[in-house]
Amino acid sequence: MYLFTSEVVSPGHPDKCADIIADTIVDILLSNDKDSRVASEIFVAGNKVVIGGEIKSKHKLSRADYENLVKGALEKIGYDGKSAFSKEQCLHPDDIEILLFINEQSPEINQGVDQESGEIGAGDQGIMFGFASCEAPEFMPAAIYYARMICNKVYEYAKAHPNELGVDIKTQVTIDYEDKKNFEECNPKHIHTIVVSAPCVESMSIEEVRKLITKLILESNLPKELFNPDKTKILINPTGKYVSHSSLHDSGLTGRKLIVDSFGGYAPIGGGAQSSKDYTKVDRSGLYVARWLAKHIVAANLAKKCVVQLSYAIGVAKPISISVDCMGTNSKLDDNILSEFITKNYPLTPKWITQKFALDKPSKTHFLYANVAARGQVGQKDYPWEQLDELDKFKDLLLHSFELSL
Repeated sequence: MYLFTSEVVSPGHPDKCADIIADTIVDILLSNDKDSRVASEIFVAGNKVVIGGEIKSKHKLSRADYENLVKGALEKIGYDGKSAFSKEQCLHPDDIEILLFINEQSPEINQGVDQESGEIGAGDQGIMFGFASCEAPEFMPAAIYYARMICNKVYEYAKAHPNELGVDIKTQVTIDYEDKKNFEECNPKHIHTIVVSAPCVESMSIEEVRKLITKLILESNLPKELFNPDKTKILINPTGKYVSHSSLHDSGLTGRKLIVDSFGGYAPIGGGAQSSKDYTKVDRSGLYVARWLAKHIVAANLAKKCVVQLSYAIGVAKPISISVDCMGTNSKLDDNILSEFITKNYPLTPKWITQKFALDKPSKTHFLYANVAARGQVGQKDYPWEQLDELDKFKDLLLHSFELSL
């Protein structure tokens, strides 16, 4: 055996609640003022929601606005007060208390970000990593991709049946590659273990919960070539039945689920979280474009897997460094050629990235940052930064390996 594991949490997990609230604030501010500068953090504990950080926007939010958006976000997640769980067992929106600690963005930072030339300087220094792999759909690693499939199935059931399950859910998938060579070559062999933890109402027995969730796993459309129900080890609520959940019995903090949000531990992650930040913060925009680049490299059959690293300096528009690492899975072109190709052909400034993906225009018809926070920052085919819109250019690079500029 050669095993690798990734976990996923549902939008109802307290950490995800914090991310979703933070990005609901980003959505509202950017929708009303695309030049808003936002870096607000959320801490959820018990029935308290603490909002702190820096915001600069022409669109002003009152205390009542913050209270309404927090309650609206939690109700959309599933904490709407309509479940069969009591106020002692899970969070109810009517009991929420909001604490506000909001400052304005430092003018010293702003002078480097909004430049007279119209260029946008990086909102902070930092490193970002984008990753792609050929081993699962959407060019994602296998374990996190299938853990998400199961989590989505159980979460949607819980939202639709609040008289049975709660929405604070965790899943975990272990993939067996059989040996290190298969792992390195992106060749998963079978799903070794599935773990699901989900709260249930008091009236359900642990046997009923396990039977229900097993049924949901079987309905999750896991690939038959990897998933054999008779061989895969399935662990559901391993410690037994539990009822109490949500932030009443845990706490949540913005940016604490970076591995869940990205690649499940298959690749390095950057120095900062994405949720709560506007598009000038390269922790966010840099991840998106690095993922876009890595996905193109793998989708163009230039490699089986790829890591793209970017780094930025505060107030400087162009990245300080760009590097590609295909971990020896390159088809023909080496990492130096790929790095040079990207450097010569893509500016990768915050302004270019923002315009490329319309990051300053969140909307229900385009994308909402709150939905991204709920579903994961990468790996969803409807995100702008997941579109393979430059694939022909990358394929041409393979055909004309000595032409490094278009």
